[in-house]
This record gives sequence, structure tokens and C-alpha cells, in this order.
Amino acid sequence: MADVAERAGVSVSTVSRTLRGLPTVAPDARRRVEQAVAELSFVASKQASSLVTGKYGAVAVLAPHLNSWFAGSVLTGVGEVLRRSGRDMIVYSVSDMAERTAFFGRLPARRNADALLVLSFDLTEGEYAGLDGLGMPVVYVSQHAPGRTSVYVDDVAGARCGTRHLLNLGHRRIAFVHSVDRSGFTYSSRERVTGYRQALAEFRVPLDDDLVVATRGGRTDTRRAVGRLLGLRQPPTAVFAEADHIALEVLRILRDSRIRVPEQISVLGFDDQDIAEWLDLSTMAQPAKEIGRTAGELAATLIDGLDTGEGPHIVLPTHLIPRGSTAPAPEPADAEP
Repeated sequence: MADVAERAGVSVSTVSRTLRGLPTVAPDARRRVEQAVAELSFVASKQASSLVTGKYGAVAVLAPHLNSWFAGSVLTGVGEVLRRSGRDMIVYSVSDMAERTAFFGRLPARRNADALLVLSFDLTEGEYAGLDGLGMPVVYVSQHAPGRTSVYVDDVAGARCGTRHLLNLGHRRIAFVHSVDRSGFTYSSRERVTGYRQALAEFRVPLDDDLVVATRGGRTDTRRAVGRLLGLRQPPTAVFAEADHIALEVLRILRDSRIRVPEQISVLGFDDQDIAEWLDLSTMAQPAKEIGRTAGELAATLIDGLDTGEGPHIVLPTHLIPRGSTAPAPEPADAEP
């Protein structure tokens, strides 16, 4: 900063006030400082600034995986907001139980960031307690954390709406394909299965546990799950997949089996990824990028010590996108002509 001050012909304190965006700098002095910063390619040390301000100028994100459409979309939304406010994003990717244990044992975010966003984790009481004691704002993203600040969609309501769509088309044998993760992480599976069951009960359709199958993801495991459904005495006329990437695998497997979609079996997903539109997949859309933007804005507001005016929970909407993969249920094979 001394070099910048000498080049701009101002004091070091004026450079400091300019870099912090304070309004107590004359326009001409601000212009000269900004020009000197550009000429010298000066970058302020946030670590040094944090010793004075007590702020790191960064928000940390804890995520279980980074290779999914949802995580990528949420991080994109968070990044857009943080860039506007001049903050950095630090991402901690925890993909197995050993990494998870190490993270919650060290809690490194408290030494590097001003707030923490926790993306799609089911936490133990001990882990909640550890995060509660961080001494910084914590925002839970894509999950409802009781008594804590959360940004999420109502997965129960979304799955209920999607199942109603299939019921309204006349389907009564509706399968649900959900994901399982043996590394100790779960997402919205339980809530979406709950919404599916609620819609069936609302239409007085008996629940058949054989129609609820699980996959660890990937074509091989999903093929086994779909095979179990097709091997039933009464196969489903519709499949509701927990997420679009699972629904797209189901579509491929059915078409490989020469089963016509939607004439013989309808397929519904959950997410509304870009590829869902390209492949004409009906889906329950959730605003993943908006979830990230909302969480980033909420974190910035809490860091600045302002009242969010939103309360502890922000629930964003889901909505049905009907496309060509769903259609009225086929007539029973033994129906009268």
C-alpha cells in the first residue's frame, strides 16, 4: 500500500479507505488510487486486512460432492452473489466418512471464512453442535435444519405434486426410484418418498412396497432396479425418479428394452437440468441456481450484521414441467374393445 500511496500522491490511510470502499475519500484521490492500483497490479492481502477488520472477506461452502448438476448450479449461484460483494468462496468437498470425520474434527472454516454454507448434509446432533459453536453465521442449503437458518425447497410437496400429475393421467401402478449413498450422505430421498406416499394415500391408491426401488446411481445399478420393476406380475405404467439423472438412465434402459415411452411407461424426473429439456423429460423443476443466490445473499446479510427480514427459513418453490415423457396411462391389456 505504501507503493500505491507514493504513486497516487496520497497517504497510506487514504489507500486503505479507498480499498475498503469507504465514502470518506475525495473523488479525485479515489481516482488516483484506483489508477495506481491498476498500474502496479496491486492486490490487497485479505489475511492482513482481517487482522484489522476481523473479517476474512470469504464465505466457505461445505459440500458432499462437486460432480452433480445440483451442486454445480448452487455453487454458481453463490459465486455470482459473492463476486458482487467482493468476497471469495472457499469450497470444502467432503466425499466419504473419513473426510467428513476429519472436517468436523478440525472445522477449518472458522479460521478462513466469515460464514459457512452447508450443502445437502444430514447431520448428527454432535455435528450440529460443532457448527453451532463456530461463532459465525451458518446457512443450511437444500435442507431444513430445525431452529437454524435454512434455504431449501419443499421436497415433500414437490414429490406430491409430481405423483399427482401421474395419478391425474390415470396411472395407478406408479414406481418410485430413489438413490442411496453408502458413504454416509443422504439428500432429499426420504422427503420425496414421503411426498410420493402422501399423494397415493390422497387418491386412495394402495401402497405397493415392490414399486419403491433404490439405486446407487450409474447405469448398471439403475438397470437392476428397473429390472426388478419390469419383473413384477403387474409392472408399473409410470416411473417417478428422484432426480433427472436417474430418470434419464431409466429412459435409456426402457428404450434399450424396446419399451415405448410414454405409450407403455411414463417417466418423470425431479430437477429440470438442461438436458431434461433436450430429451423431452417431464420433471419437477427446482431453482438450484436461485437456491445458491439466496443462500449467498443471506450469508452476506448476516455477515454485515443486518436483519434479513426473512426469518430463519426461506422456502423456494418447485413446479411441474410436463413434457413428452409422460402421457395418459395405457389401457389394460385385457380391456374390452
